[in-house]
Amino acid sequence: MEASSFSPVDFTVEPDLQPLYPTNAQISDLLSHHVGLAPSQKAELVAHCLVRACAFADLSLLSFLLQDSQAQQFVDLSKQDEDGLGLISTAILGFGSDSDRDIEREECVRLLVSEGCDVNVADSAGWTPLHYASLLSPPTLVSYLLTHGSSPLAVTRRGLTALDIVTAHSTVPGREDVALLLEEAMREAGWQGGRMEEQRRILEKRMRRLGKRRHVQEDIEKVLGVNPKWWGDEDALYSLDTDEDSDDEAPSELTLTPPPDFSSMLVFSPMALPHIYQSLISDFRPQLRNAEPANALYMLTRFACLSCDDNWVEDLIIGATDAIEDVFFNHAEDPTYLIFWLYNTTVWLHLMRCDKAINQTCESLGSLSLIEEILNSVFVFVIRFAERRIDQLLDAAMLDYSPASSEFDSIQFEGEWSFLRSFAGKKKVNGAVTSSTPRGNPPMSPTQVSRPPSPQPAASPQNVRGGFASLRQTFTRNRGGSTATPLQSLFDPQPPTTSPKDIISFITALHTLLTMAGINPAIITQFWSQVMYWTSSEIFNRILTRKKYLCRSRALQISMNLSVIEEWIANMELPKNIGSHFAPVHDLLMWLQCLSSITEFANLIATIQNMKHLNPLQMRRAVRDYKYEVNEGRMTEECNQYLQQLQKDWERHRVKVGVAQLRKEIGEREREREESSASPSLHEAPLNSEQASIAPSIESAAQRSIDALFDRSQEKLFWEPAKAPEPLGELLDSRYMLPLLLPSDPRMLGALPKKPASLSEEKTHRISVDGSSRSTSRASFGNRGAMDWKFSKKLRDIGPTTLLWVDGSVSAARWTRPVEPEPDEEEERPPPYSSDEHQGDGEDDDGQGTLRINTAVHLTALTRAPSGRSRGRTSMAGGTPIDHRDASLVS
Repeated sequence: MEASSFSPVDFTVEPDLQPLYPTNAQISDLLSHHVGLAPSQKAELVAHCLVRACAFADLSLLSFLLQDSQAQQFVDLSKQDEDGLGLISTAILGFGSDSDRDIEREECVRLLVSEGCDVNVADSAGWTPLHYASLLSPPTLVSYLLTHGSSPLAVTRRGLTALDIVTAHSTVPGREDVALLLEEAMREAGWQGGRMEEQRRILEKRMRRLGKRRHVQEDIEKVLGVNPKWWGDEDALYSLDTDEDSDDEAPSELTLTPPPDFSSMLVFSPMALPHIYQSLISDFRPQLRNAEPANALYMLTRFACLSCDDNWVEDLIIGATDAIEDVFFNHAEDPTYLIFWLYNTTVWLHLMRCDKAINQTCESLGSLSLIEEILNSVFVFVIRFAERRIDQLLDAAMLDYSPASSEFDSIQFEGEWSFLRSFAGKKKVNGAVTSSTPRGNPPMSPTQVSRPPSPQPAASPQNVRGGFASLRQTFTRNRGGSTATPLQSLFDPQPPTTSPKDIISFITALHTLLTMAGINPAIITQFWSQVMYWTSSEIFNRILTRKKYLCRSRALQISMNLSVIEEWIANMELPKNIGSHFAPVHDLLMWLQCLSSITEFANLIATIQNMKHLNPLQMRRAVRDYKYEVNEGRMTEECNQYLQQLQKDWERHRVKVGVAQLRKEIGEREREREESSASPSLHEAPLNSEQASIAPSIESAAQRSIDALFDRSQEKLFWEPAKAPEPLGELLDSRYMLPLLLPSDPRMLGALPKKPASLSEEKTHRISVDGSSRSTSRASFGNRGAMDWKFSKKLRDIGPTTLLWVDGSVSAARWTRPVEPEPDEEEERPPPYSSDEHQGDGEDDDGQGTLRINTAVHLTALTRAPSGRSRGRTSMAGGTPIDHRDASLVS
């Protein structure tokens, strides 16, 4: 048998050159001489262990490989894997997977860099270690790489720097510090910014503003109960944000008065008007700065004026104003409906007055006056809404709230049993309204800080100082008394305290909503002027008619509460003179603080002369019902007799003025009867020509004041609100309505307010809706400069979707792609036009539903006969004037 030709089989186990968990001892043993590995095998082993150490942040293993004498000769720091990843990139990619080893991982990167590993080696996609570090590693490692040779200008194969990756469309959350480091390093390297950075900056700014807007919207929803659908979708927010950045260019003459063609009209039939009112007004859902109803009514009016007769115009305007009035009457407690129609009626009046083609016709028919009446009505409804909400907070927040309760609790009054105060004292301070009262008022800021304590001759100022010194003594008296906890407070939980901050929260939310809704700045100014006048009158009347407020400690307490409103007026950049309505309240509070300290007749005369907003009846009522504190001084008998004499003189003055007013009214009625009679009037001159000329002069001055608000060369600081009639009795007339004046230039009716203070980017202008944050610089400079306003390019935007509101989905199919009607729309609402009108509607012959205009429709005959109907709000249920006229012709 022949010998076998096969060599003997070697059963020796090959060493593992790619261990899963390499250790220092295992590698040292494999690299020793007795193992007998080839140099290529040792290089493969070291390369594998090096990658494993970087991937798993094994700092001890990496240090061993870089420092061991046997392993050093096989270490290749420029090694890259099949994707081109280097050792540093491999180590950085592990950040975040095991946060407990992030420190060791960062040390591994630092060790590799210190040993000479290239920090700018790029992978197959062009990403360098800095690109990966900008997304994954902490800012300390990014800074280390930048200071040890990493190029911040290195770009990937798609031309992206590390900064571009971190701040693609917006900065990656949590990487803001990294973005700042990269930007500064790039600028030091000569980078001056680029188009992508500018786009990113603009987008980030817009996103910040939208985020702040959403935060403000949530606060308004919480305070006012606004439906979230009022704000619209994301596209509406972006559109509104873009509109705020638009220029203040005034609309051109061609824009104000479009050509008299059908591109600027909406054709309608008189029979369709009820359906138009239903969809365009009654069923229209309010939305922020949506002027579709105003634009649609304007285009309908253009068609009625330019292509029809006066009857069409009267029917359209009267029916539209009636429908608008019904809407806000039925939604008197919903601020979105009130503000929406206040905005749309203003825009509608602006469009009508600026259009010279229809202005004269509408003016002669009285249509513009009807729109102004509706505008004034909805303006009053918004005011009443604010009054009702403030009334719920006024007593507890402004009259009963004590800013320094510890100072006022120790005060005792004459005739009051002190041992009962321990059971009810604190509850009165923090409780809600303790008695039912007529109405509450919005708070207003006093100017008592700059007012003199008590006007008096310069020769004897020490008397009033002594009076206020006694007031300070009131606060320091009885501080050493019992400090035991009231018995009732141990069992009854204290209710939440209502403070001026609650009123500030409401009026700030309402002011922000008015501004965001685009209400005309002049209307906003007059709105707050009226609200503050009402507030002033109500606070004045409540103080004067409730004895518990007629004392110097309560007067000081209310003054401090009112100072919050004064600061609010400055923060909102409203004209400072809006707070002038509180002058009677300031005088009354000052009178209460100093009347008990007046001990000389000369001081009384000087004080009365400076109380220009108080009459003798009010002063005497405050003195008669005044609550004296224990050991408080009293007014001398001589001063009391003088006040009584002033009261009698004022009563005679009241009678004289009342008789004169009665004669004036009788004379006006006689003149009206004489003018209405056929015979010529015997009295062509008024009975009192001087008094008759006062009213026009006052009205013209107020009108000039409103027009000056839109003059950018004049400061709003000098704006003067309309004055209320001087009170002849003790109480002020809180129900008196100051006149609503519109700017003389009809273009200014389309002006919009600038961004509200709560949405401003500047830190000094940041004001929370809850009124918590304050800005002294803003309070100091908020009243300076001209009033901010602008024009909007989107005020006249109107699209084909408006036809959905004008005539339903069937009509919209003629102008756009076919729209599926609502399920109950065809059953509940009959088609406004005859069936012949819809022939040929819908898709084309090819069935693609492309855009087309169907001109084969039946049009109602148009006439231009003058209207013989007197103006009035009549129903069109019995048919239009044209129907009646045609019927009479047939008969």
